[in-house]
Amino acid sequence: MDIFNGLKQRMGLAMAGKSPWGSGNNGANGGGDGGDGDTGGPDGGGDGGGESGPRNPWLPGGGKSSDGRRSASIEDIFKNRGPEGPNRGGGPRGPNFNFPQRPGGKSWLPLALIAIVAVGIFMTSTHLVGPKEQGVVKTLGSFTRTMNSGLNFSAPYPIEVVDIEDVQGVRALNIPGSSEGVKLILTGDQNLVDLSYIVRWNIKNLEQFKFRLVQPEETVAEVAEAAMRASIAEKQLDETFSGQGRAAIEQNVRERMQEVLDSYQAGIQVLGVEIEKADPPAEVVDAFRDVQVAEQNADAARNQAQGYAQQVLAQAEGQAQAFDKVYEEYRLAPRVTRQRLYYETMERVLSQTDKTIIETEGVTPYLPLPEIRKRATAPQPITVPQAQSGGN
Repeated sequence: MDIFNGLKQRMGLAMAGKSPWGSGNNGANGGGDGGDGDTGGPDGGGDGGGESGPRNPWLPGGGKSSDGRRSASIEDIFKNRGPEGPNRGGGPRGPNFNFPQRPGGKSWLPLALIAIVAVGIFMTSTHLVGPKEQGVVKTLGSFTRTMNSGLNFSAPYPIEVVDIEDVQGVRALNIPGSSEGVKLILTGDQNLVDLSYIVRWNIKNLEQFKFRLVQPEETVAEVAEAAMRASIAEKQLDETFSGQGRAAIEQNVRERMQEVLDSYQAGIQVLGVEIEKADPPAEVVDAFRDVQVAEQNADAARNQAQGYAQQVLAQAEGQAQAFDKVYEEYRLAPRVTRQRLYYETMERVLSQTDKTIIETEGVTPYLPLPEIRKRATAPQPITVPQAQSGGN
């Protein structure tokens, strides 16, 4: 029952604007709240020491702070932290960062700035150029000199700017590119051919390469396309498909490209041009294949006819040479030659017959051996015996 009465009194004090824990000051109010000292506990009462009301459990000693500490309430704890907390020697906006000091009391900041500037000057003034590279030096935006391979030095940035490029490496350019699609070129016999090729080049003069051309790779591509179209226009369609014709086209394109780039003072060396594909357009590829098959058949028939003609001619030449030899023998001995030719002719003719002609009288005919031989080799007819009747 006493607990409920004490709780009711504390609530009444809180609603009246008084702290139920007393003043919490060490005699600051001189017992200003002491009139309610009867509400305190065993330690309360009219102490006269300013500690009226019940004891504050958050302060050691029951609300009496002998060392002058403030109340350790939750609001005070969070108030002393964060950006709105008390300033610890950093000005009105919170704590400030103090740069470490040297033993003499001076700041390290000037020395740190000097070290940063020195490192920047060293890094922008020292240049290591590779064995296949060269560098161009621009002083206040204007070209002054070229750096070769090795360790080189220059004025710091931005007084001098060094641009290093690979001058010996081979660079390849595919035409047409992946985004361009089909590249159709007109041949000398008014046919279209789909070409794709590679141009290999490198840098011959770095100064001209950097300051004569705005877009070097695009310039090389345009010059290559112009040279290829001019070279294909001088060739027939069949020449673009053959190996020998391709080699001639590649050589012609390389020479034309080098001539044009030298006239531009581009500083570029064309190493070679290689045709990867030479096909008819996709729309007429089937008809083109039919034409190729017909041409191949015509070539085969033409080769067969030429072979037969050469065979007949060789036989005729052989017979003519044999006749010339016989004629030479005839001129030496006409009578003997005539007799020999007669015998050879009769032997060739009569060897294919089965009859023997004898002109001399009183000669007994001989056995016809060729006829007997022919009959012996001829197939014999098969005779089937007839079946006898049952009455016999």
